[in-house]
Amino acid sequence: MRVALVDPSAFTPAYDHALGAALARRGAEVELFTSRFSHGPVPPPEGYRVRELFYRGAGRLGPRSPARTVGKLAAHVPGMVRLRAATRQSDVVHLQWLAVPELDFGLLPPRRPRLLTAHDVLPREPRPGQLAAMRRVLRSVDAVVVHSEHGAARLRAEAGVAPERIHVIPHGAFDHLARQAHERPLPAELAAVEGPVILFFGLVRPYKGVDVLIEAFREVEGAELWIAGMPRMSLEPLRELAARAPGTVRFVPRYVVDAEIPALMRRADLVVLPYREIDQSGVLYTALAFGRPLVLSAVGGFPEIAERHGAAELVPPGDASALAARLRGLLADPRRRIALAEAAARAAAGPYSWDVVADRTLELYEELLGT
Repeated sequence: MRVALVDPSAFTPAYDHALGAALARRGAEVELFTSRFSHGPVPPPEGYRVRELFYRGAGRLGPRSPARTVGKLAAHVPGMVRLRAATRQSDVVHLQWLAVPELDFGLLPPRRPRLLTAHDVLPREPRPGQLAAMRRVLRSVDAVVVHSEHGAARLRAEAGVAPERIHVIPHGAFDHLARQAHERPLPAELAAVEGPVILFFGLVRPYKGVDVLIEAFREVEGAELWIAGMPRMSLEPLRELAARAPGTVRFVPRYVVDAEIPALMRRADLVVLPYREIDQSGVLYTALAFGRPLVLSAVGGFPEIAERHGAAELVPPGDASALAARLRGLLADPRRRIALAEAAARAAAGPYSWDVVADRTLELYEELLGT
């Protein structure tokens, strides 16, 4: 079976890599159509091919270059036209992301079946017209993959996707991050920390509730809070909150490359995702792969991790007091942390393994092809 995976802007190279490698292990002939990732190295392909079909000029510009967005927009339609030609022999076109759904609706490869993984279900910070365009795309493809039952319900209610065209396939745990050949140690200032560490990891955005976590940390003693990830918002309000906390809050305000992730994850006594809204999160599946104890907001698909697998504890979103109480309780209870860690590792090796994900994905492809 010839499978085309499509991620024009390289939004999720780790996911693209893990899915492509797992499908290839199951015998599929996989080609990933994407662009150059501007923030650092990406995993080398394992059994699949990669073609950087999109944004060939703009992709060489730095992520902060003002010309990058303009260049990408100008190159987008030619890239989609090249995609149509490049996928003529593909049996399945599996779209991971669409960069400009307002344009992409009329530019998708005509060959069917076409399916889309709705990683975000619907855009959180949409441009004018983007939501309506995304709904049109979701209703036009042959199948939509989503990572949770919560996401499936949203697709039915908010995007009008027919239930029979929605397929819940879990997000896999990023185990390839835990077996890298060239891991980097912690920076010296982090390596010198001796007490417990609470870790927030990933892009810093308003919906992720970092402010709630810092407020909660003000009621926690005997630990440090590390906030590691590229900011996509002003950090000044967060730094002001952190300055009023009795404990130390350390910011690592940059993109953290894959080789740095293992040392951060393994050092964390708790990984906290205090999101205000979400369907599922790659950070969650990174923490599962490392078997870390998790505290999650009870939003989106997060409760499914806790309730089905016992791999996390839940707190109400936006409730700093409840979060503080849960952090204090877990820091004082090493046995509970061990139990959470073991449940996370079991979930990563079982229902959230990429081989399971690949099997379910191939079953969907075969169903769409009528084989």
